[in-house]
Amino acid sequence: MEIIPQCVVALTWNLTDTLGEELDVLDEPVEFLLGGDDLLAPIELALQGHVAGDKLALQIEPEEGFGDFNDRLLFLEPRKLFPPDLEEGMTFEGHALPKGTNPEAPKDALYTVSEIYPEHVVLDGNHPLAGIAIRIHLTVDSVREATEDEIGRGTLGTGFFRIQTQAPGSESLH
Repeated sequence: MEIIPQCVVALTWNLTDTLGEELDVLDEPVEFLLGGDDLLAPIELALQGHVAGDKLALQIEPEEGFGDFNDRLLFLEPRKLFPPDLEEGMTFEGHALPKGTNPEAPKDALYTVSEIYPEHVVLDGNHPLAGIAIRIHLTVDSVREATEDEIGRGTLGTGFFRIQTQAPGSESLH
């Protein structure tokens, strides 16, 4: 089956920055809904017309991927507002930031604790790959028709390298 919008593709990939530093590897195929919210637009466009077994190599610039780094999404907050077991890498949804944090911090952003000082915490509302051009070498493992339910949801829930909040102290990127 040829890849068209509203189908499901199973992909493996190797994702690097432009200096060749490995950012993510999918060794086992993961399914994504093409035509939904799972993949970046340049990847969806490049995949169309391909079939299982095809290999592609793409470079995605920041403006096509995760945007430019925005220093206005960095916030220095009092350490005392956060739990004692706070660790770098923890994530907080903007609407769930502790009371007393900067009211100008957008509530729809996801913040990562990037640095912890004795008196302050640095919260970063940028995606971890903001400002970075990425290279992706991917292989199409399989292609199938999407179910009505999958199309209705607009996602298989896998997402392409988005931060997913989990229990405190653990975060994942995919």
